[in-house]
Amino acid sequence: MDYETPLFFHVMEYANRAAGDVIDMVSGNPDWEPPEALREGLRDYADLEPDRFQYAPSEGLLELREEIAARRGVDADQVVVTNGAGEANYLAMARALERDRGDEIVLTDPVYPYYPGKTTMLDGTQRFVAADDEGQLDPADVREAASEETAAIVVATPNNPTGAVYPESTMAALVDVAEEYDAILISDEVYDHYDLSGEFASALGVDSSHRIVTNGFSKSMAITGVRVGYAVFPPELVENAKSRHMLVNVATTRPGQYAVLRALRETGPEYYEANRELLRERVATFTDALDAAGAEYTTPRGSFYVMARFDGYPGTLENVERLIDEAGVAGMPGEAFGDSRSDWLRFALVTPRVEEAAERLATYFE
Repeated sequence: MDYETPLFFHVMEYANRAAGDVIDMVSGNPDWEPPEALREGLRDYADLEPDRFQYAPSEGLLELREEIAARRGVDADQVVVTNGAGEANYLAMARALERDRGDEIVLTDPVYPYYPGKTTMLDGTQRFVAADDEGQLDPADVREAASEETAAIVVATPNNPTGAVYPESTMAALVDVAEEYDAILISDEVYDHYDLSGEFASALGVDSSHRIVTNGFSKSMAITGVRVGYAVFPPELVENAKSRHMLVNVATTRPGQYAVLRALRETGPEYYEANRELLRERVATFTDALDAAGAEYTTPRGSFYVMARFDGYPGTLENVERLIDEAGVAGMPGEAFGDSRSDWLRFALVTPRVEEAAERLATYFE
């Protein structure tokens, strides 16, 4: 089987090779500080006994799973700690497909590119449902696309790349569709702490054996390199997921889990609100400049991405490379996220140089 390297890596490598100064707005690596308690946890861990540097329990440290479970209103036995939300999504999709209810994965368009890649890797087939102009997903469209071959419906809220946040009514309706077709709704909620709308609703708010929720701390704690995520499975689906996790990864980083646990216990809501406020300011700065450039754009209601469309400048890889070379701004081609946004570009607002990047774009397209 041939796997296609995600375009993220191509764009980042191209930007790194560029001759001039380039502002990186490609990947979602937060540039703000992690919680101080996380740093303290890592420092303290360095002085622990040698046995603490050996394998952690495969499903995750019990104390961390209990902390997650208490916050999410589930039993700790339903929680599997993973190598980031990426592995959590892989486990969830694999578990849905191995139920032998079909081999089809229903995805949104635009879509986070790793979902189609994982579908291919797991020998599933892809079926896409278009979101509306604001990135919202109509459950009626999902119901129309679903069939007896549907193994899973994968959604992300808050969404990458559109910034849409699905309300409670949408999540409940998507669970209904999954139940109707004996499929699994997989809800990727890794950006839940970046809900700017106040409308975020977790799929865990619906009591069902037909939904799996994935999440992690890479974004919420600005620690994409630490690789601590988790998935919450229905009781009847969790054991096989634990076995697959053990076979693929053995266990997740023990120091990382220890530090995340400490940060969860000692970090107050003001940390997360400060980061949301920073993001709100960046959204306003960036979209004001897009107005000046005459661009059409999405205003994110969550996550930290803006999609923009410039007249006569479709979102191709070639045009992204031109923008790197001629404007010094690196974004992602819209074509990487599916057919419906192929005329768009996507920019991650995770750089202190957002205002400068916006000015460069406004000048380039004026």
